[in-house]
Amino acid sequence: MPKMKTRRAAAKRYSYTGSGKIKYKKQGLRHILTKKSTKRKRKLRKPGILSDAEVKRARILMPYL
Repeated sequence: MPKMKTRRAAAKRYSYTGSGKIKYKKQGLRHILTKKSTKRKRKLRKPGILSDAEVKRARILMPYL
């Protein structure tokens, strides 16, 4: 049986932490930043952690990462 392929789009968006959780970059920090508060922009800089329901889907998309 051939190897499964990693979905490259998912591999570029997600990465694993040391404990095995999946982290991603939060949306909303690309443009139109003047109307967003400093506190909101600071919180958007930190990586988000995928919920358990999304983790199952991400592991299917990235079998070897």
